[in-house]
Parts: sequence; structure tokens; C-alpha cells
Amino acid sequence: MAKQAWLERNKKKRETVKKYAELRAELKAKRDYAGLSKLPRNASPTRVVNRCEMSGRRHGYLRKFNCSRMTFREAAMNGLIPGVTKASW
Repeated sequence: MAKQAWLERNKKKRETVKKYAELRAELKAKRDYAGLSKLPRNASPTRVVNRCEMSGRRHGYLRKFNCSRMTFREAAMNGLIPGVTKASW
């Protein structure tokens, strides 16, 4: 499980990105890079990290399911993800 501080920090970054999204798009359209550089660093969408919804893990993240590979495997084995079965041939 990830530390609570990391999860909260990432949540704060998402809020900042949402807050400045319109202004960033406007400045980019004008090609005003000086104005862009004056915005907070966390206003950039690349600063947000994809994290597992359940464990908070950031490595081995599967975008389609919003979880890490280990959490995905556990949930799939327990039948919690519809349409996912273990491959066997």
C-alpha cells in the first residue's frame, strides 16, 4: 500500500491540473510560453502519476482497469472483474 501522503499529493495535483486546464490551453494557443512558465509546476498534466485505485501502486499500472497488475490478478482470480478469465490451452 502506498503512503497516504503520496495519494493525497497526487489528488492535489489532479485538482491543480483541472483548475488551470482552460488557462493552459489558452496560453498554448497564443504560444505565450512566458505566461505558461509562470503557472504552478503542478498545473502541468504530466506531473500527475497513474496510481492503482486499490493499492496506490504506481508501477505495473493497467490503464484499462485502473489498477496495478497484482491487484488486477487478485481481482480476476476472485471473479470480481467481469469478462476476464484465466487463459488455458
